[in-house]
Amino acid sequence: MRRLFSYLKPYRTAAIAAPLLMLLEVAADLIQPKMMAGIVDIGIANRDLAYVYRTGAGMIGIALIGLIGGTGATIFSCTVAANYGKDLRGGLFEKVQSFSFAELDRFKTASLITRLTNDVTQIQHIVMLSLRMLVRAPLLAVGGVMMALSINAGLASVLLISLPLLGVALTLIMSKSFPMFTVVQKRIDKLNGVMRENLTGARVVRAFVRSGYEKDRFGKANEGLSKASLRAVRTVNLTAPAMMAALNISLVAVLWFGGIKVDFGTMSVGEVMAFVNYITQILMALQMVAFLTVNISRAKASSERLAEVLDAESSITGPAAPEGAPGEGKVEFRNVSFCYEGASGDPVLKNVDVTAFPGRTLAILGATGSGKSTLVNLIPRFFDPTEGTVLVDGTDVRDMDLAGLRASVGMVLQDPVLFTGTIRDNIMWGKADATDEEVTEAAKAAQAHDFITSLPEGYDTVVGQKGANLSGGQKQRLAIARALVRKPRVLVLDDSTSAIDMGTEERLQAALKEYMRGRTTIVIAQRISSVMDADEIIVLEDGEVVARGTHHQLVEGSEIYRDIVRSQLGAEVV
Repeated sequence: MRRLFSYLKPYRTAAIAAPLLMLLEVAADLIQPKMMAGIVDIGIANRDLAYVYRTGAGMIGIALIGLIGGTGATIFSCTVAANYGKDLRGGLFEKVQSFSFAELDRFKTASLITRLTNDVTQIQHIVMLSLRMLVRAPLLAVGGVMMALSINAGLASVLLISLPLLGVALTLIMSKSFPMFTVVQKRIDKLNGVMRENLTGARVVRAFVRSGYEKDRFGKANEGLSKASLRAVRTVNLTAPAMMAALNISLVAVLWFGGIKVDFGTMSVGEVMAFVNYITQILMALQMVAFLTVNISRAKASSERLAEVLDAESSITGPAAPEGAPGEGKVEFRNVSFCYEGASGDPVLKNVDVTAFPGRTLAILGATGSGKSTLVNLIPRFFDPTEGTVLVDGTDVRDMDLAGLRASVGMVLQDPVLFTGTIRDNIMWGKADATDEEVTEAAKAAQAHDFITSLPEGYDTVVGQKGANLSGGQKQRLAIARALVRKPRVLVLDDSTSAIDMGTEERLQAALKEYMRGRTTIVIAQRISSVMDADEIIVLEDGEVVARGTHHQLVEGSEIYRDIVRSQLGAEVV
């Protein structure tokens, strides 16, 4: 919680100004009932119009002062809340950017989106309300009690009965509502998750005619949110009848006993009117407190979820004294084993010993789930090995500057992700200050230049959402160009040519040999044709290296490799 409040520090001047201005509004509200009592008891009773005009003018002046104070408090509180929300979202986004894949898997994408949007909005809303109501309500309640006591202490005893009963009722209601709002936020997470999956996989849903199933799934999540919200709102809305009951009972009691006192001459009609006004102000102040408490209950659930993100420590952090970025790009896996956090069963990788040398291409082959992608994800420290060491140029990657290490590794992942913008923007995403020549050179090496220039806008063609206006092969080639433009010391192609035709892939491999001369290339592939020309091929099975060598060596000496070749190229090739 302290972390959340720290984002208010830059705006503390405005945060202090809002309550101070609110004092003017509260003071104006508290003074006016007594002035009105004077108009009734003195001006009207004695037919003193001069007193009525004079006091009325004073009330107008005080009302204007209160208006200025209230308007100023609103402006400052809204300014503080808006800027606080902006900074909090920025801080959360920056924190999420520092997360390793383990933290991203733990929080889930849909939940993080809800936290950065809905939960931040809840906190932002409560900041604005607090700067107004949290100051106004107590001052109005305390001031109203004091003014009521100054008029008639005996009649004020009505409050000694109604206020404690109201306080107990509100406490019970709020204690029940808080856990309900926590459930509501979790239901929003679930609904967002269903929506995100449906929109992301819209083509698959339609291809398999699963719209009905998706509607049912969304309906269940939506129904769950509706029921949770209804339970919370029903509980919270009990505050309104409780407040009205207390107000009506108090007013009836004041008018009853006040009328008796007027008959006995111990109170004037104006004083009874003022007393009724103060009772109303006190109970309205308590209603503000109840409303604020409802929002605090919801914001408390949101604040705990946000604090959970801010307090989460990334499992992947850079060393205090880094040893620098890689130079030659030699990559070594020494006795590496890896198991995902919380996963049961055998490790994903077991005692892997592999070296990728500069100027050479290392190919990794294996069935789905054999650990190929997991192995290369250890190089830029998306994960750290459970056992063993990953070294780049003889230095443990855990001892290297994290940003420098990742800047020296060009990763092209299985699913090419393109961002909103032009083709040029997407290639320059790999190197923000790349020149046009560098962009073109990378695109040519990735065999993307020809199709780019065939487009009406060329490199300035706007990429649709997730590259919707490009084919799978075009997206893969742009992703490769994005990695190449940074001229990485280590290039990792993780099954990134699966959608590229054989002829284009051959030209791509030839271009990469020239482009990556003197640097390390690691290729993961399912197709034998993608790895046949590699300097070394390793075959992974169940996380273990079961064969290694060149294509010809493996054809001669590895039954597993021969089976793969036979299944793809035919028995006559073997």
